[in-house]
Amino acid sequence: MTTAMWTAATATCAGSATWLIARRDHTTHRLRKLLQPHTPQPPRTPPWHRLITTARVRTHPEWWCLVAGTAVSLLGASVVPLVVGAAGVPLAARARRARDARRDRERRGDAVIALCGELAGEVRAGRQPGEALRLTLREPAQAGAGPGTARSAVLAAARFGGDVPEALRSAAQAPGAEGLLGLAACWRVAVDRGAGLAAGLERLEDALRSERDQRADLRAQLAGARSTAVMLAALPLLGLLMGAALGADPLRVLLHTGPGLACLAAGAVLEGVGAWWALRIVRGAAER
Repeated sequence: MTTAMWTAATATCAGSATWLIARRDHTTHRLRKLLQPHTPQPPRTPPWHRLITTARVRTHPEWWCLVAGTAVSLLGASVVPLVVGAAGVPLAARARRARDARRDRERRGDAVIALCGELAGEVRAGRQPGEALRLTLREPAQAGAGPGTARSAVLAAARFGGDVPEALRSAAQAPGAEGLLGLAACWRVAVDRGAGLAAGLERLEDALRSERDQRADLRAQLAGARSTAVMLAALPLLGLLMGAALGADPLRVLLHTGPGLACLAAGAVLEGVGAWWALRIVRGAAER
């Protein structure tokens, strides 16, 4: 037998032994996993993800107005852009707060719809209304159905035999939780007149869901008009960039000459009024 054949035979034996050992270890590992009690481990969040999430929570985007104003002020060697950027910070903060309030209102509306569906399911399953409401309000998914104090008041009323409809009406004062008024009416009718609570809750859920879908469809239709208004508001910046690319130095003209400052002030006023008017029209159409 030649040296090549001995080498091939030795490699084959070594490979077979390695495969058998690896397969035995794999089988042993599987048996250990099957015999050991299963303890679910929480998913580990990468450190970079936690860092990004923390930065996103702590950073307010309105301060980018000041950063942009500082950059333009350095490029144009003028303090005017810095002042404009500082003045834009409270306006951007107000817009951010309005956006956050709208999102909170939408989340409360979704929580009320889910509350009606869960409560109807519990009543259909044979539970008493008070017990069904207590079980439903204990679910974490329904924690956004209203402020913490109002939710606690509703839960206490359901647990100790209080006035549940009145507690629901108090919780409905939160923006987005207006659907709790319908739930209070259904509860009052079911308790006083013996009507079916589950059927009323299902109809209320369908009505609230249909209203939410209509609002979402209207917002989708108005997204084009809102995008057009934002794009038209950004056209002057494109003009400045084109002028700088052509070598006209528009920042020097606008920031260091009398006619340029007058044109800048007039343009800023007209730009602000036009953007406000366009967004007001879109907002008015969305609220109808």
